[in-house]
Amino acid sequence: MKALYFRDTGSLANLRVENVEVPRIDTHGEALVQVRAAAINPRDPKSVLGKISETKPPRVPGRDFAGVVVEGPATWKGKEVFGTGGSLGFGRNGSHAEFVSVPVEALVEKPKQLSFEQAAALGLGYLTAWSAIVTAGRVSPNDIVLVLGATGAVGSAAVKIAKRFGAKRVIGVLRKTADRTKTSGIPSDDWLVLEQKPLSQGLFEITQGKGADLILDMIGGSSFESVNQCLAHRGRHVVIASIEPRVSFSLVDFYHREARLIGVDTLKLSFSESAQVLREIVPLVNAGVLTPPELDGIAIEQGPRAYQVVLEGSAGRKQVIRF
Repeated sequence: MKALYFRDTGSLANLRVENVEVPRIDTHGEALVQVRAAAINPRDPKSVLGKISETKPPRVPGRDFAGVVVEGPATWKGKEVFGTGGSLGFGRNGSHAEFVSVPVEALVEKPKQLSFEQAAALGLGYLTAWSAIVTAGRVSPNDIVLVLGATGAVGSAAVKIAKRFGAKRVIGVLRKTADRTKTSGIPSDDWLVLEQKPLSQGLFEITQGKGADLILDMIGGSSFESVNQCLAHRGRHVVIASIEPRVSFSLVDFYHREARLIGVDTLKLSFSESAQVLREIVPLVNAGVLTPPELDGIAIEQGPRAYQVVLEGSAGRKQVIRF
């Protein structure tokens, strides 16, 4: 079968399209899925670069998939499915191949109205956003929610989820005025543009000095303290990524505000836990409340180049490999 494959980490040049063996499965606990579509996420190129400690090469990368079960338990054979999570693409061969083997508990039936490409594009973005906003952040109807990176796959999903849970106000953050062209379809109540004024000034103006009850932060690094200072009393600051590994902030100010700092890492979610989140999302997808991101369907031969674009953050749309 055709697959993206790397034998060593350290450079995206190590990623190539190769012919590898079709996975063998234990038919009692696993399923073989013929992959029809598989999304590329930022952690995929980082894995090839050796920046994900869980990666064990040689490896087929890829976490998100959508396809048809061709081998496995009779109750699943022939069904259209999608999924993500667990050790897929890191500890075991992933979805950027014509076939992928997964534990049965990883399988979720694909929403019928979605194409395979759309279903594959849903996975990790919504899994991460749900884990951050709902599971860790415990969003509630009284919350003012601040989302950094709100035009990305995770950020836009977080805005939609927060709105679905009735958050009082959802505020998205843009780096520059030109980014407003990317906000179509993202139901944020307000947009703060960092090019126009500092984050805290803009937020406190909108919230009349209160701040945010819940912040989703996927930037961290040198901006961490200024973001953390945007918290309201007893606010929750959920961090899912950081440009730099170390940050500094006023601990005195932090505890006086009785603030909460929560880390979320979806690599720690099992296949079963990941599938459960997707099952929570499916009814909202069926109702049209949650929608897949805009995407570009590409051939597997374009995969190595797409990895570079995703790593640079210049793709603009979700990159999805079609088979």
